[in-house]
Amino acid sequence: MKLRLGIFDSGIGGFTVLKSIQERHSSFRSIYLADTQRVPFGTKQPSEIRQIALEISKWLCRQNINAVVVACNTTNSVALDVVKNNVEVPVFDLIGSTSELIHESRIGILATPSTVASKAYSKEILSSKPFSFVLEEGCPEFVPMIERGQINSSEVRGAIVNHLEPLIKENVEAIVLGCSHFPLLKPIFKELMPSNIRLIDPSLNLAKKLDTLITPSVNEVDLARKPIDIHFCVTSDPSQFSDKASHWLGIRPEVEVISLRSHSCVF
Repeated sequence: MKLRLGIFDSGIGGFTVLKSIQERHSSFRSIYLADTQRVPFGTKQPSEIRQIALEISKWLCRQNINAVVVACNTTNSVALDVVKNNVEVPVFDLIGSTSELIHESRIGILATPSTVASKAYSKEILSSKPFSFVLEEGCPEFVPMIERGQINSSEVRGAIVNHLEPLIKENVEAIVLGCSHFPLLKPIFKELMPSNIRLIDPSLNLAKKLDTLITPSVNEVDLARKPIDIHFCVTSDPSQFSDKASHWLGIRPEVEVISLRSHSCVF
């Protein structure tokens, strides 16, 4: 029996995490939950993010999963403890997967305002590399633009240039894409940023950490032939989500609408 992963995000950002996992592993099943009714998470107050994390965790507990993948950096930065305290399976996160990918001493972080305010990336990086310089830049516009499909618009390009500027001025050597939505803009980032700055996607190391549960595929044939065994759930707009999955994942799945709202409170 294949292991079943519970993957969650506010929307389609988790597709980047799912794809990283699929590129390394062929033998797993998954349930993917997008809380599309409340996207984006990154501009919400910590108390609301923690409440959402509680509701998602309780729902995932009922889905017969073997591990949880927190494919949302904002939840990761503000409410990882909520998830870990409310599920009884291993939890894999993005921020905790970052340090091993960094070899540079001057690092920029692009993330949502809530993630930046938490300083979670700075704390994680400095805990293992205490002499590093870390500059975090909040980007509130990216997630809404990506969810609306404004991937190559002049507005997106202008926002990217504006948010790259302070990092480039500080001579960063690497930039971490600290929101799972942001790798969807990776080609534009690479086009607009200096070629000597390395772009880091934490999902690559998260996928590697899953080796403790899932044996990685040893050849490209395994990966090419793997069946897609993913059940998609959303809290609103299933047809729109299916369209986005078709664009980003190359599949048009049936999407189940579920309710997360509960009267439970997180403390």
